This record gives sequence, C-alpha cells and structure tokens, in this order.
Amino acid sequence: MMQLTIDNKTYTNAPEETILDTLLREEVDVSFACKKGTCQSCMMRSTGSAPPTSAQKGLKDTQKKQGYFLACLCHPEQDMQIRLPEQSELYSQGTVVENSMLNRNTLLLKLECQDIQEYFAGQFVNLQREDGLTRSYSIANTPQESGILEFHIRALADGQFSSWLHNEIKIGDTIAVSEPQGHCFYIPERADEELVLIGTGTGLAPLVGILHDALENGHTGEITLFHGSSVLEDLYRVNEMRALAEKHTNFSYFPCISGATVLEGFTPGRADVVAIDSRSEWKNVRLFLCGHPDMVSNMKMQGFLNGVSMDDIYTDAFEIAVK
Repeated sequence: MMQLTIDNKTYTNAPEETILDTLLREEVDVSFACKKGTCQSCMMRSTGSAPPTSAQKGLKDTQKKQGYFLACLCHPEQDMQIRLPEQSELYSQGTVVENSMLNRNTLLLKLECQDIQEYFAGQFVNLQREDGLTRSYSIANTPQESGILEFHIRALADGQFSSWLHNEIKIGDTIAVSEPQGHCFYIPERADEELVLIGTGTGLAPLVGILHDALENGHTGEITLFHGSSVLEDLYRVNEMRALAEKHTNFSYFPCISGATVLEGFTPGRADVVAIDSRSEWKNVRLFLCGHPDMVSNMKMQGFLNGVSMDDIYTDAFEIAVK
C-alpha cells in the first residue's frame, strides 16, 4: 500500500489501482477523460519524488523534469506528494454566447474566452462549474479573433455536468475554462499528405475543427471524413459537410449508419468498418480518430496493421461519463 498526499490529505493506494482509480474511489474531484494516457487531462505533478517513467508516456521532456505524470497510468512505486493543477494558474472565465441544439441530444455550446487565443482545433479544455465539478470537451473550431470556443456536448443519462449544460446554463453565464491541452490536431507543414478522419457521436467535434484547419491552410492532399452513429437522428452537421465536399474537390464525406434503417444518401455500417473496407492502401496516411474508445482502440490497431505509422495516428478517445 502506498500513501498519496494532496493538500495535507492522505489517501491509501491499493496495489492494483492507478492513482486516478484511488482518487475517484475517494471521490476527489479530478479531471479525466480517456483513462488510457491519450488525452492527458488527468496530468498531475509529483513534488516529493520522481513518478514512474511509465506514467510519463507522451509528455514533453520539460514536463518530465518538473515531475508531471498521468494519473491514469501511474502505479506508484513509493509514497507520493501530489499537486493538482492550480485553478488560479490554469483557468480563465468563459461567457456563454450561444447554446442551441445540433440534434436531439447534442448541444452546441459557444463560449467567449478572450484569455484563450492560442490553441489548435482538436485540442480539448476542461470546463468547471462553480462547485468544482469538471469535465473535458474538445474544441470544434479554429482560433477566432472573437475569442469564441465551440463545443459539442451530448446529453448523458444522469450526467451531472451535461444535464447542467443542457437544462440550466443560459446565455451570459460564465464557466471556468482551462488551458487547451492534447496533441490531436492538424500539422500544416505536411500539406500534401492524405488525411483520414474517423469519428463517432460527438467525436465529430475535434474532427470538424481539424478539417476546417486543414482546408483553411490550403491542404492539397486528399481528406476523407467518416462520421458514424447507430441511427440517423444522432448524426449532425450532415448538410454542412456535404457542402464542404462539393466545394473542395480533395474532401470526401461519408455519414455512416450502423443500425437497421439506412436512408438513401447515407452509408450502411460502422464508421471504422466502412473506412477499412473503402481502401486497400494506408501507407503515407495521417489518421485522426475521435469518439467511442472501443472504436478508437480498434481502428488504431487496424491502421497500424495496415501500414500507418504510429506517429501518424492521432487519437482523442474519451471515457463516457456516467454522472
């Protein structure tokens, strides 16, 4: 058993638990999303001893030297003193300027946040209520002079945060917004390479931002977007994506339905399966995956086995919140 000390409070870490497991069991309000070391939303800092190197996977050298680690990957090897991100240093205020519905269960939330001007479309931020409840959401738009950040938020059954946003938040209300994080974004220096974007549900949010970023930067390689859901009613932005495909000859769009009823103009099947079946050559492709973790995990492996370099697979897997 290892002891974890945070703000003069001590928690016991069981041998089979990660630090994130322990803190969630103890009902410590910490930010998290994918639980797989992908999103980095559970990053913390060890102040008394060096964390295990396995818990620093994917972090920058400067972060490693400062003792930062990912709680979801960390099985402590000794007692640790931990510092959570300081709200006063990492959060600014965002003001709600739009809250409308994209489909029957997905909210379009726009926040004006002048303090956040530097970010990449596809990164994520942590949104925090006044009571400290925190959730992570991907940014769906490229940087704007107006300071507007756009998010697509699905209503979850018994979801504390999503229910609050869907049912209570009003234009003019404020929300604490963290600094942007994550590495799932477009690199303009490689404009001739092919991009394949695959998402499910609100996994479309970062992909829309990445798509617009690529097009605005004059990307010349082929871009293909596969967006999937089990039923038509849970897709959104279909007409907008089709209009972009008509405008840009190097962009193709496939709205995928995995359920029994598939209307004309839509592609039957799961988005990842449709993507795999649509092509035989995957080398020299940059692959962006966002949505349900099972889809992301499966497609990440399929992409690699078909010749995509692991360095060219960008993921934003999320763990579906239950409260």
